[in-house]
Amino acid sequence: MDELVLARVLHVLGVVLWIGGVAMVTTVLLPTLARMQSMTEAMVFFGQFRRRFATQARFSTLLVGITGFYMIYVLDAWQRFTQLQYWWMHAMVAIWLLFSIMLFIVEPCNRRRQATDTSKQKPISPDVFTRIQRKHLMLLLLSLITIAGAIAGSHGWLIFWS
Repeated sequence: MDELVLARVLHVLGVVLWIGGVAMVTTVLLPTLARMQSMTEAMVFFGQFRRRFATQARFSTLLVGITGFYMIYVLDAWQRFTQLQYWWMHAMVAIWLLFSIMLFIVEPCNRRRQATDTSKQKPISPDVFTRIQRKHLMLLLLSLITIAGAIAGSHGWLIFWS
């Protein structure tokens, strides 16, 4: 099998696992947790879920990054980053970078801080999941716009800037 085809297959599968997971968390899990009777139980469940999902998301984003940069290298497509009609390539890198920073730096730091600050437990606000969901929804919408642009652009539907 051609290495470029394999890289594309792995790239798309990684995006499906990663952004599909974000969609499920945003549209199913967070609204369900927001409606639970006990915010404490909801936070415990969310913490357990988040740890398991973070592993999948880290693996998926790592796979997407490696295969994406491999394809750019093999295709020698670096010049596309200088052309506005390939805006979706900039968006892909930006979304990937944003999620990677969150998954590999911000989330582990927050988890360590929470583990050391157990003596300062504050009551959990009922709207905590609503706030988390809003942030996830913004990231999901940006991701879906990027995916739509990448599909259209990679199949020749380019926006030509004058």
